[in-house]
Amino acid sequence: MSDRTTNGRPDLDRLRTFLAVYRAGSLTAGARLAGVSQPTATAQVQALEERMGRQLFERLPRGVAPTPVADDLAGRLAGPMDALEEVAGTPDAPAPVPPLHLGGPAEMLCAAGLPALAPLVDKGLRLRVATGLADDLLAGLRAGRLDLVVSSVRPRGRTLVAEPLADEDFVLVAAPSWAERLDRERLAAEGAAALAGVPLVSYAEDLPILRRYWRHVFGERLTATPAITVPDLRGVAAAVAAGVGVSVLPRYLCLRELASGALVPLLEPEDPPINTGFLVRRAGAQTHPHAGMVRDRLKEAMRLC
Repeated sequence: MSDRTTNGRPDLDRLRTFLAVYRAGSLTAGARLAGVSQPTATAQVQALEERMGRQLFERLPRGVAPTPVADDLAGRLAGPMDALEEVAGTPDAPAPVPPLHLGGPAEMLCAAGLPALAPLVDKGLRLRVATGLADDLLAGLRAGRLDLVVSSVRPRGRTLVAEPLADEDFVLVAAPSWAERLDRERLAAEGAAALAGVPLVSYAEDLPILRRYWRHVFGERLTATPAITVPDLRGVAAAVAAGVGVSVLPRYLCLRELASGALVPLLEPEDPPINTGFLVRRAGAQTHPHAGMVRDRLKEAMRLC
């Protein structure tokens, strides 16, 4: 490939190779994505670094790690370069469809997303899943490291497009042993006072989901210290089912336990707290050939939850 510059600017080959290396996380894998040899990819990245006067990647024993400069450049390049590839196509034989990179909350993807997407493997889908906080995943989507993100946060700006995926409602739950000890009629009549002294199980120390439920349903500010914190709602569900105390969980996450009786809903308010999940993609052309069917299956799966 050419290593020219035009009017003092790096040519598209260097930028395309940079973006491939950034997304792949290594020079070798990035070279394959860009359709060049590994030495050519290394030379093009080095030439781009020299031209910019900034380091783009830290070389690691296995792969490379992008610098903040690379994060910024990839964020600005991803949309235009993907749109250019969509318009220009390729004159060569079609390459194998690359994996689709999907991000989202671990609990939602494990409980509903992956089971819904499993049948698509027979249709050629290859999937790479990333989990984490919404802001981090949305940053990865902007930079082109991800193709789709399931997010509880609607992104701002015009670089990303979000469509409502599903509304999840939250339910106050306990194990049968605690449900028998609590006066649920008093709970319905008096609210949070009926739960005084009951151990709370939370996702985090500041009780984010529980505080929202207390405010929305009971009209009170929750001031308490959790008995157990688990930074995974599946762990919260397991601790509650084991009899630790009470918690608030997304209903979709504990449907099986509610159906089996392992968890008992303590209250069924007419207006439970609702959280809207969004399916987010980059603005412009939908570049991954499997993005449409993944989107459709996720929407159907969450609609049935």
